[in-house]
Amino acid sequence: DAKHLVPNKMRDFFCTINLDQEEVFRTQVVEKSLSPYFGEEFYFEIPRTFQWLSFYIYDKSVLQKDLRIGKVSIKKEDLCNYTGKENWFMLQPVDSNSEVQGKVHLELKLNELITDNGSVCQQLVVHIKECHGLPLINGQNCDPYATVSLVGPSRNDQKKTKVKKKTSNPQFNETFYFEVTRSSSYTKKSQFQVEEEDIEKLEVRVDLWNNGNLVQDVFLGEIKVPVKVLRNDSFQAWYLLQPRENGNKSSKSDDLGSLRLNICYTEDCVLPSEYYASLRNLLLKSSDVQPISASAAYILSEVCRDKYDAVLPLVRLLLHHHKLVPFVAAVAELDLKDTQEANTIFRGNSLATRCVDEMMKIVGKHYLKVTLKPVIDEICESPKPCEIDPIKLREGDNVEINMENLRYYVDKVFREIVRSSISCPTLMCDVFYSLRHLAAKRFPNDPHVQYSAVSSFVFLRFFAVAVVSPHTFHLRPHHPDAQTSRTLTLISKAIQTLGSWGSLTKSKLSSFKETFMCEFFKTFQEEKFTESVKKFLDDVSSTESKEPSGVSEPVHLKEGEMYKRAQGRTRIGKKNFKKRWFCLTSREFTYHKQQDKEPIFTIPIKNILAVEKLDESSFNKKNMFQVLHGEKPLYIQANNCVEASEWIEALCRVTRCNQKRLSFYHPSAFLNGSWLCCKATIESTEGCARCTADVPADTQIEIDGDRETERIYSLFTINRSKLQKLEEACGSIAVYQGPRKEPDDYSNFTIEDSVATFHTLQQIIDIVEKLNESHEKYQKKRSSSAKYGSEENPIVGKVS
Repeated sequence: DAKHLVPNKMRDFFCTINLDQEEVFRTQVVEKSLSPYFGEEFYFEIPRTFQWLSFYIYDKSVLQKDLRIGKVSIKKEDLCNYTGKENWFMLQPVDSNSEVQGKVHLELKLNELITDNGSVCQQLVVHIKECHGLPLINGQNCDPYATVSLVGPSRNDQKKTKVKKKTSNPQFNETFYFEVTRSSSYTKKSQFQVEEEDIEKLEVRVDLWNNGNLVQDVFLGEIKVPVKVLRNDSFQAWYLLQPRENGNKSSKSDDLGSLRLNICYTEDCVLPSEYYASLRNLLLKSSDVQPISASAAYILSEVCRDKYDAVLPLVRLLLHHHKLVPFVAAVAELDLKDTQEANTIFRGNSLATRCVDEMMKIVGKHYLKVTLKPVIDEICESPKPCEIDPIKLREGDNVEINMENLRYYVDKVFREIVRSSISCPTLMCDVFYSLRHLAAKRFPNDPHVQYSAVSSFVFLRFFAVAVVSPHTFHLRPHHPDAQTSRTLTLISKAIQTLGSWGSLTKSKLSSFKETFMCEFFKTFQEEKFTESVKKFLDDVSSTESKEPSGVSEPVHLKEGEMYKRAQGRTRIGKKNFKKRWFCLTSREFTYHKQQDKEPIFTIPIKNILAVEKLDESSFNKKNMFQVLHGEKPLYIQANNCVEASEWIEALCRVTRCNQKRLSFYHPSAFLNGSWLCCKATIESTEGCARCTADVPADTQIEIDGDRETERIYSLFTINRSKLQKLEEACGSIAVYQGPRKEPDDYSNFTIEDSVATFHTLQQIIDIVEKLNESHEKYQKKRSSSAKYGSEENPIVGKVS
């Protein structure tokens, strides 16, 4: 959220998230507010290098261009300082001198020249090779040029490159020569040396500009290199463009308002798969360890300050290797040992409940979409008043009509849920089956506990949460408005109550905090709803194979708006690209004129031969990729780099097993009678570049096992001191077997078997030390051989 925004009157605001200058996400518009609450979450992989993660607040305008009120920009290197906690940031002013992105490749050299009279002259050679990642100007590629200057206290020699048209990655390859003036006493010497007092005063400055033609040129960034770093060596490197020194220093910055953010940024250096074999194997055999509290996976959750940090990579890794169900069963059994009353079963935030929650989020995406999306869309797009709290009723509201509206929505949502068991993923059913039987075993005299064990997850932690936060589960693109949010909250409360076994009895209803909800539920017939819930829970916690009616429904994978190039036409510029709605399922890839319209072009998944990036030079457009199939390539432009990366990954994953996949492709387009990449004149010529490596084959779950193992290694490394404390605790317990008289350093740890736990800890510490060595060797090798900007870079980042 934001507060105290200017101008000091009620306006319509929205916020964007940018990687450098590229917008990757945008919130909903909050109307008529000075302190807008956005309440939105975004989670994304970062597909490219970047300098700044920025947040811009805009004042929405109907007739004019949206006005940028201010921004929060955080350097990549500083993100770790704000991770995992809420922070208020003061908005800074937006000006062209501070809005930079991209990098420039330079080669610098000092030459020694001997003049005709025998004196020594020094010459500075500046070779500006190329730039990469310059920003878009007004949504289009820029027309960049560079000025190269040698600057000192009494000199400013400036030279200029040619203008490169319509490109964010200009290739300049121009060389400039500057004379470096020396004192008259500096004469011919056997070895060239530069005098310190001269070096300190000279620097090379390169400024990037967008050629404005008829309007003012736009500053794109600058770099400064002191001449003293050159000595008598040739120096070549990539430099990140920087803002001007006087940019973004306004005295009015405190008056713009502030923005509250909760950022979580992780960056991992993922080594080749063989490096993780020992740690991966130790984690995967966790469910076989007796007791489970002595396993590597359980120890991970014990040493992490926040269990969620451990749960996300752990669940994904176990899912990837089909080991999740036995592990959840083992930790759930441990959870049940400490549960004394059946009515509190699986109500806390233990390792077991967190694992099941995360599993449902990952595996149940499509299940939620086919079950709830149609009715959620109806509620959000054609909302009816549903407020039944007398205190919150507005003037003119009729509580009886509102109650009827709410009852209509609740009935519809409940009906969709209890009819959805056929769509419940098998993995969820297997987990529910285990939980159900463990609960019955723990409380054999309670006939209802087997149902409440399952309903506490599927109703309370899955469907009810998705109803109240549909944007979080991708059921809606944005956070709903305040009135709709209130309606969804009331529906969610109702679903929790209806799904909780036995909640509709009179004794349960009398315990409601809100009397208006108690009155609402008196209209429900207990027996009818209880039987529906019982049948649904029986179905979703059964391991018997379900018999779907007819052909299985295709899995919906991704959808969104992008631009596609008209196929089979000549290149006629911008008008050749049209906005379309794209949809990807496990069966076909389609595009439509608008969302929910019939497809106007369909490619069966089995016909896709390759999915690859398209060089920007093809159409002078960024974020393009191509889908190769039986006909002409389909060229598509995504809205930003994150979206392009996600689409390419999703398409590659679903087509990975196609038998006729290509080995080679053309990275550029076929235009004006030839391929731009290899200049071949025959359109059917085999590709000139090898297709990219394969991606994981699972079409429903996006998991990189090595990446998750690297994240777990990082967590063990961060919490090394706690591992040692736990090791000491195991040693103390093994030596002293008597009762604990006072709380100690390890009283918060679960240690059932100190010997087994100690053995696992030794294995973890040994593996972590070996991985530390591997990382150190890699970093030394990388720092000595790789240049900044090299594509051979396994470091990947993600932001939420």
